[in-house]
Amino acid sequence: MSSSSIDLLVAVVLVAVALAVLRFVRGPRDADRLIALDILFAAAIALCSAAALSSGQVLFLDVAIGVALIGFVATLAWARLISRRRAADSSADGEP
Repeated sequence: MSSSSIDLLVAVVLVAVALAVLRFVRGPRDADRLIALDILFAAAIALCSAAALSSGQVLFLDVAIGVALIGFVATLAWARLISRRRAADSSADGEP
């Protein structure tokens, strides 16, 4: 892959990271923050892949797999937290 293609990939990923951080900070809901976290993990995977392409080292792909696993577990944990919080809020309001 050419160097200019990798540079374009990195630039696009950095724009996505900036937008995701903005969404993570501004919210307003937990679901918005969860999606922003998923975007940040996807961007980290893309940057690891770009590093593997530019350097020719397959070790970066192993790191990308690790980041993907951590992102998956983090998404599940945060979604479960949101679900429990929503259930607690609805039981406190007296809804069945």
